[in-house]
Amino acid sequence: MTISLNGKLLLAGAGKMGGAMLAGWLDRGLNTAQVIVQDPAPPPENVKLIEQYKLAKREPGAPLSEPPAVIVVAVKPQVMGDVFPDLATLAGPNTVVLSVAAGKTIASFEKHLPVGTAVVRSIPNTPAAIGRGITVCCANAHVTPAQRDMCQELLSAVGEVGWVEDELLIDAATAVSGSGPAYVFLLAECLAEAGRAVGLDPELAKRLANATVSGAGELLRQSGLEPAILRQNVTSPGGTTAAALSILMAEDGLQPLLTRAVEAAAKRSRELSG
Repeated sequence: MTISLNGKLLLAGAGKMGGAMLAGWLDRGLNTAQVIVQDPAPPPENVKLIEQYKLAKREPGAPLSEPPAVIVVAVKPQVMGDVFPDLATLAGPNTVVLSVAAGKTIASFEKHLPVGTAVVRSIPNTPAAIGRGITVCCANAHVTPAQRDMCQELLSAVGEVGWVEDELLIDAATAVSGSGPAYVFLLAECLAEAGRAVGLDPELAKRLANATVSGAGELLRQSGLEPAILRQNVTSPGGTTAAALSILMAEDGLQPLLTRAVEAAAKRSRELSG
């Protein structure tokens, strides 16, 4: 589906996440004449992308001919205080500010913006880099249905999109999907180490673990079945899988451990958001 905007798009921050989004928009046919990029030092692959499509660039403080339809804020949280006040001067009455910056609340944006400015806070995750991410969003009361649809369309270029009405739930979503890829990568590490512990060559154990984790994830995606059904399909009564699951599904097994981990991540997200 081709992305269509009713004005300019200013992308502030063309690092890993900003660059992934930019690539997704261009792949979906976004009009390059509508795109303006602001980043003092994007990585080489994104410099190449900007040059290939001859995208307009903005220096901090430079005026624009008209307020953009959307300002996408993809800078690192630690430089937000230096970057955002300048960006805020560009917002017009029909501009929506779409943030993909972790730990920054809607209120932290609103204090720099004209009263009534539309703001959407979103939390993507790293699989967005290959178009397989998932992003959770929350809009303030000034976001119109058309602006919400536009943000949905832009974020869909790098994966699935979900919405919450209560901004406090962003912390919970961060703990599940934002941090979640790290949990899966750790699972692959642990599975490889367990294979080595029972006698496998370390390189073979790593190959088996990585292929199993990625293949199982793809099966989950393509089958459309519930994880519990897929688990049951692999498990023969009294078999090897059942023996392993008796440990993982014990009262002190994987579920309570993962629940504690997600609770810790959500608590830290709340602390970082102030």
